[in-house]
Order: sequence, then C-alpha cells, then structure tokens
Amino acid sequence: MSSLHISDHLKHSLQSNTLALFKWLVLSVFIGIVVGLVGVSFHFTLEYVTELRQEKPWLLLLMPLAGLIIVALYHYSGMEDDTGTETVITSVRNGALVRLRMASLIYISTILTHLTGGSAGREGAALQLGGSISSAIGRYLKLDDRDQRVITMCGMATGFSALFGTPLAAAVFAMEVETVGVMYYAALVPCILGALTARQVAGWFNASGTSFNILKAPELATPQDTISLIILGVLCGILANIFCRILEYFGKMYKKRFPNRWYRILIGSITVIFFSIMVRSNTYNGAGIWVIQKAMEGNSEPLAFFFKMLLTALTLNCGFKGGEIVPAFFVGATFGCFIGPIIGLDASFAAGVGLVSVFCGVTNAPMTSIMLSYELFGGVGVKFMALAIAISYMTSGYHSLFHSQKIAYSKIKAKYIDVFSDDNTDE
Repeated sequence: MSSLHISDHLKHSLQSNTLALFKWLVLSVFIGIVVGLVGVSFHFTLEYVTELRQEKPWLLLLMPLAGLIIVALYHYSGMEDDTGTETVITSVRNGALVRLRMASLIYISTILTHLTGGSAGREGAALQLGGSISSAIGRYLKLDDRDQRVITMCGMATGFSALFGTPLAAAVFAMEVETVGVMYYAALVPCILGALTARQVAGWFNASGTSFNILKAPELATPQDTISLIILGVLCGILANIFCRILEYFGKMYKKRFPNRWYRILIGSITVIFFSIMVRSNTYNGAGIWVIQKAMEGNSEPLAFFFKMLLTALTLNCGFKGGEIVPAFFVGATFGCFIGPIIGLDASFAAGVGLVSVFCGVTNAPMTSIMLSYELFGGVGVKFMALAIAISYMTSGYHSLFHSQKIAYSKIKAKYIDVFSDDNTDE
C-alpha cells in the first residue's frame, strides 16, 4: 500500500506540474505577443516624438500645456491618485488592483513628456504597460490570487524586454525588484518565456533594443586597476544614494509647497523650461540615449550627471510621466566617463561600469544589473562589472527609486530586517 501511495502521489504531482507548465507556456507566449506589439508601437512613437523635439526645440515651450493635459487625463479617468509603477510592484506583493486604463494613460502621458522635453525614461511606461495589460488578462481568465501575481510579473518582464531588448535582465528584474533579498522563482518560466517572446516580436518590426559598445576591453592586470574598480563601485553606490535622496527631496518639496496638482505641474514645467534655457543645451531633456552613447565613446561633460539628476527630479516629481531608470543610466555613464580617467580607468569602460553600478544602487537589484551588463555590452568586462555592481549594492544604502520596494535582508549582515525603501533604514 505504501508503494502504491507513493506512486499515486508522484503521478498526481507529475500531472499537476505538467498542467501548470502548459498553462504558463500558453499564457506567457500570448502575453509576450500582446505586450510586445504594444511595446513596438510605443517604441516607434517615442522615437518619432524625440526626433520631432530635436528638430523643433520650441516644443519645450509647450510643456505647461502638456502637463495640464496629463493632470486632466488622470483626473477625469478617476486615476488621480494612481502611483504608477509603485502600484504594479505592490500588486505583486499583496495583490493590489492594477487597472487596464493605466496602460493608455501612461502611454499618452509619457509621449507628451518626451515630446515637450521632460527629463524622463521609458521603463516606467514599460512596467505599467506590461503589468496592467497582463493583470487585466489574468482577471478575465479568473486566475487565483497567486497566479494573478505571477502573470503581473510576466507582464512586467515582457514590457521591459520589448522596449529595452534585454530579455534576461527583464525577467530577473520582474522577480527581484519587489522584495530585495527574495526572488519569486515561481515566475521564472513565465517571465523568461514572456520576455523572449516580446523581444522576438520587437525584432520582427526591427524595433532595435538597447545596446552599447565599450571601446576598450578591460585587462585589470594590476592591483592598482582592481583598487580603481573598487573605488568606482563605492562612488557609484554613493551617487545612487544621492540620486534617490534628490528625487525624494523634490517629491516632498513639490507636494508641500504646491499641494494642488494643476498648479504643481504648471510651476514644475516652467522651472524645467527655465533650467533648460539657463544651461543653453537640450542635453538633459528627454531620455538622453545619445549622451549615454557619447559617454561610451569616452566623451562627456564633467557635470552632466549632476544636471541630469536635477532635471529628472524637477520633471517627474511635479507630475510628468516616464521613469527614472534611463536617467539613472545617463547619470552612471556620464559620471563613470568623467571620474574613470581620474582614478586610472579607461573612460569608455568606466562609463559602462558606472551605468550598471548606479542602476544597481537605485533599484537594489544586483542580479538584474549583472544580467544587464552582459546584454548591454555583449559580455565585455562582465566579470569586472559584477564586482563593481556588488560594491555599489552594498554601499548605496536602503533608498530606492521605488518607495514601495520592500527590503527583506540587510545589505551588510546576514540578518532579516523587513523594511520598505522609504523607511530610509541606515543600518
């Protein structure tokens, strides 16, 4: 009887696992196709408005109008208190509702932000597009609470992958970002397959992914080289912490001084216009991918990273939409390019290290950062970048771009701490 019982148990387990695998294979591919197509549309629309803004600099003057339209869209759709990416992250942890209308709102508002010169990224849109669409599909299929969380992570990964072209980093990020120190491995198959599918869909339409070339492969043959790399990792961790604190400061300042959303975005847009005119450059408007590429070629202005942090804080905290990850890429790449030669590293290589290390510091996602360094740079110097990423993670503190991110374990001790990033733990 005992052997029969074991045999029945194994048979039941095999059937259950097979059915679960089949279910997620189908759902992941479907979500990858749907979100991938939306991502392709968003990619080309974003490229178009970016080129248009560069050809017509006067569009910057329309920023107050664009801001008022964004506030109106969220207000009249009943999403005035929507927290965007924070809502998607929270939904994975506790099942919070993610409305489908979030997708159309973030699509339009991010396009308006980039068209008029706001300093913002696109990952916020990617995560919200993927998360809201996949969550709606899950509700339509009446998935249970646990599967609903998995399908939301799958959507996050597909959205990220469709726009950035980094499927491995996208899959790991979706599982890693909600709770630091805990990986949701139940979503491994859906996230990887969904991300690969979305990337394939983007490839069919020639929607190029994000990638950069490092001009000089690192050797790091001497102790001095390794010490320089460690110093860069420490500096990137500190810079990531400063970036998060600047964003938090301006967020609180805006809300305290301008509690009315309409007035806040109007004042914020005028401030961005004034700042852009004062620096006499459009370098810091939009995402700034071309500036990152210049940094990879060893060319960057000394204070570019500081100005980008400031303009991003001014843009996003007054109510414009987009995201902070591409600005974090900008900050890390330009800082690395500037500081690298000073501490004895090649400027191009240091720019790459800076990009992934600052990204790690502001997201608290080291595994994603290592995957990202491999996919963005074709594996060049990835083992050295991994060291800098680990150091940046340790030294960046407990702040984050995502205030709803939960910190489960200490960064410096084998200790469970269970706090949220906005608790500002300084253990």
